[in-house]
Amino acid sequence: MPMYIFQNPKTNEEVEVFFHMDDEKKYFDKDGLEWKRVFTVPHASIDTKLDAFDKNGFIEKSGKMQGTVGDMLDYSAELSQERAERSETGEDPIKRKNFDDYEKRNGKKHLSDVKKTIETSKIRVDLD
Repeated sequence: MPMYIFQNPKTNEEVEVFFHMDDEKKYFDKDGLEWKRVFTVPHASIDTKLDAFDKNGFIEKSGKMQGTVGDMLDYSAELSQERAERSETGEDPIKRKNFDDYEKRNGKKHLSDVKKTIETSKIRVDLD
């Protein structure tokens, strides 16, 4: 049974009352005074936290996302970072599998998997 909040128009006192779905949502006190119904914001939260390893959950959530493709890619990167943090190797296992499959198909490493180095006669810089 849903709960409704009513407020006394004179004293601003509030009371919570349960009604059946089919009942008329009006409340009268013992003196016959009709109290005003208070409308509140629902406290429900849906899809607040997604398991980083749940592929189907990501597909379902990204289909509902409001925003740009960039927002979805940022969210994907956040989940990848979470998987890397939870992994024993410190690397996202799904990303690693993707890079390994790419190398098997194409015979060379994925561009994102190649360690980038700039080297001159005086300095060497590893870019990561």
